[in-house]
Amino acid sequence: MNQTSRWDDKSTWATGGGLLMGLGAGFFFLRESALIFVGCILLGLGLGLMVTSILSRGKG
Repeated sequence: MNQTSRWDDKSTWATGGGLLMGLGAGFFFLRESALIFVGCILLGLGLGLMVTSILSRGKG
């Protein structure tokens, strides 16, 4: 019965971290194209969600 509480689980931080990384990377491409900017944000969000699912699978 070693379950982590909602406050102890930091695996969901990967989603926000991925989104912020995508946002930061997208700012470099904003002058070239707004679609690349949005693509970087979506890529960062997707990578963050994948990392979150991998991390939460290891806890179960």
